[in-house]
Amino acid sequence: MTDHILAINPGATSTKIGYFEDDVLQWKHELTYSYEKVAEYQTIMEQYGFRYQDIADYLTTKNLSAGSLDAVVGRGGLLPPVDAGAYLVNDAIMDCLKNRPILEHASNLGASLAKGISEKFGTLECQAYIYDPVTVDQMEDVARISGLALIERKSIGHVLNIRAVCMKVAEDELKKPYEESNFVVAHVGGGSSASAHQKGRMIDLISDDEGLFSAERTGGLPLKEVIPLCYSYSRQEMTDLTRKKGGLVSYFGTNDARAIEKKAQQGDAKAKIVLEAMAYQIAKTIGELATVLYGKVDGIILTGGLAHSARITELVKERTSFLAPVYIVPGEEELTALAKGARRVLTGQEKANIFRELAYN
Repeated sequence: MTDHILAINPGATSTKIGYFEDDVLQWKHELTYSYEKVAEYQTIMEQYGFRYQDIADYLTTKNLSAGSLDAVVGRGGLLPPVDAGAYLVNDAIMDCLKNRPILEHASNLGASLAKGISEKFGTLECQAYIYDPVTVDQMEDVARISGLALIERKSIGHVLNIRAVCMKVAEDELKKPYEESNFVVAHVGGGSSASAHQKGRMIDLISDDEGLFSAERTGGLPLKEVIPLCYSYSRQEMTDLTRKKGGLVSYFGTNDARAIEKKAQQGDAKAKIVLEAMAYQIAKTIGELATVLYGKVDGIILTGGLAHSARITELVKERTSFLAPVYIVPGEEELTALAKGARRVLTGQEKANIFRELAYN
């Protein structure tokens, strides 16, 4: 019997949806919005009404109606630290994401949108889920120590895509389960994060405020140089400087790595050295995480938008292939990752977790 699954991935100015039969994509669509449109709303959650209606209207044009869906799965928002996997969308999740999210982010809408669409288009047994939110935390206690007692290291990164590519490489390349594999994964795009996976658990994560720089973010910076800057800029300006105007944007005024790579190919010395530095930092971060696994690494995976760059991936390979085979899985397939996660629940391969906020505080 075929499972009919809808995946929903809300972004800052878009909502991506994908319709799957079992875990095979049948169609996908992106609903896009202007910055002016989303700026009309003070909070992310205030956007629920128009985003829900646009999804519902589009599904109607695809001849979906009540009873069409067996599961609806949304991208997980910024909950308190949780374990990996599926979570049944309940009142506790929606209340937390509406009133007490860790950060304001469009993905906080994923649970509520999944719930609303499941109620309108689902079968009587249809449930709404989120899967692998960005705050998945399986870090070992030793990894939490930052070096300053006032601050604890946190696990916030591209978990949905990272775990999905681990499962894919384990199955397709290693021919064994993710739960029996050790990986180091670097996801690099507009933002970045890298993580160590031991037998199916993500035991450490280096986010883009600690390590490798990306298209828009600085990564870790020399503190002795950063502290004086904090007295020259406001808190918001410093946040923008490190989160939106860092990385490639800082050096070139653009986050378009393809344009920068073209400059390098034409002999631009600055483009060459900055792209080499990006690959250098990715490789250095991979080496750092390999020590977490005592060097017992089955595979290194490069993913995210910048994994499309042959220049960057080859430079990373040159520095890391002595550790383990390097696999390139460019881009992200978050809709597919969501749908596959939901189907694992429907087929009994996984059991959905129940979120109770007090349990995670």
